[in-house]
Amino acid sequence: MTRLADHPRRVATGIALAAMVATGGAVTLGQTATPAEAAPTMGTDYVDLVKELSPAVVTIEVTKTRQNASMQGEMPQGGPGGDFPWEEFMKRFGMPNQGGQMPHGGAPSQPMQGAGTGFVISEDGRIVTNAHVVSDADEVTVTLEDGREFEAEVLGVDEATDLAVIEIDADDLTHVSFGDSTTLQVGQNVIAMGNPFGLGNTVTTGIVSALGRDLNAGPFDDFIQTDAAINRGNSGGPLFNEQGQVVGVNTAIISPTGGSVGIGFSVPSELASEVVADLVDDGAVERGWLGVQIKPLSEDVARALGFDNDGVMIEAVQDGTPAEEAGLEDGDIVTRVDGEEMTGPRDLTRAIAVKRPGASVEIEVLRRGDAQTFTIELGNRADMPA
Repeated sequence: MTRLADHPRRVATGIALAAMVATGGAVTLGQTATPAEAAPTMGTDYVDLVKELSPAVVTIEVTKTRQNASMQGEMPQGGPGGDFPWEEFMKRFGMPNQGGQMPHGGAPSQPMQGAGTGFVISEDGRIVTNAHVVSDADEVTVTLEDGREFEAEVLGVDEATDLAVIEIDADDLTHVSFGDSTTLQVGQNVIAMGNPFGLGNTVTTGIVSALGRDLNAGPFDDFIQTDAAINRGNSGGPLFNEQGQVVGVNTAIISPTGGSVGIGFSVPSELASEVVADLVDDGAVERGWLGVQIKPLSEDVARALGFDNDGVMIEAVQDGTPAEEAGLEDGDIVTRVDGEEMTGPRDLTRAIAVKRPGASVEIEVLRRGDAQTFTIELGNRADMPA
């Protein structure tokens, strides 16, 4: 599923999904309280809250120079040119691409630009945004609310969750913190800030429309759905609760037109805060790896085993993996990981991925009607075969 900052992405149904720009706070990073963190609840008046929070929301502009194109500036047939997905880049950031031509008929090296959103999580200039906003960019420029511009360094990106951390050389910045997205309830008020259509800081409000949405974008889909207006350019921007804490990072919309129709999606802070902490620490996210192919436990199989329809079936154990070394077999039904019940493949994927490589986990399985428990030392997901 295409991710984008200034352009709609497509899903199997043909509905356009547009990725926004932003992400949030730093409670997990041990930051001290700021006026933004101590903001009063919104009530029916957003004025004071917005004044406190808006200096922490930034505009991000990126530049990428296309290489290895023909002299006429045409896109290579059948897809992107060179090592960079140029067609997607142009779509992502709303760049014209009629007939495969470069914007304005420019030369092969003509720079292309796009924009998104981010939010400051530390007083010394760390900023959260979406990975699709800054990945592979040659230059990243951050503009603060007061108009100051800074060149930014990309500290790390995590494509699996579409999150990234960048840094600017600045001090005493207003910054925001992550709140607890697990306490959100459907119907709760939220506020979004970002850079829609390049207009700069814009505020919209709405409610939490749904929780735990799976858009089939990856194994970590667990989106907050909101009707707060989110448009192209909002990617990476924060979704705030009434206490002024970041509870989500605005990432996508569903829309037949590419503009907001009241269905937007944010990465929950529960996930984002962990990923951001890893990216700040060493620029990468290391995830545990089991080494199995899995599928849902069908009702027919569950019925034949006299088992309720909860669990995950191991379809295949890969050779030379932690799962094989521990003794897991094809056909095993995983019921629990470290005591946590597994009700489907997404549960198992997440339960393993949130663990560090080298961590030991207890996996309970049902094998031909018999319950067994295996202690497994996880590998590194980065070592997983392509």
